[in-house]
Amino acid sequence: MTSDTGASGKLRVTLVKSTAGRLASHRACVRGLGLRGLNSTALVVDTAANRGMIEKVAYLLKVEEH
Repeated sequence: MTSDTGASGKLRVTLVKSTAGRLASHRACVRGLGLRGLNSTALVVDTAANRGMIEKVAYLLKVEEH
């Protein structure tokens, strides 16, 4: 039995907007998620910390459950 927001889940995160001209803390969140350049994709574990970073920069990302 798995939960929808369980820590064992994974999220596919894609950077769809540039970080140029953004706040340094927002750029740091993008790097913390493992994203480098535009259209880069990373598979991250669905944890509260990662969800917080994703919510902070949601306007730059596309997120899919994996």
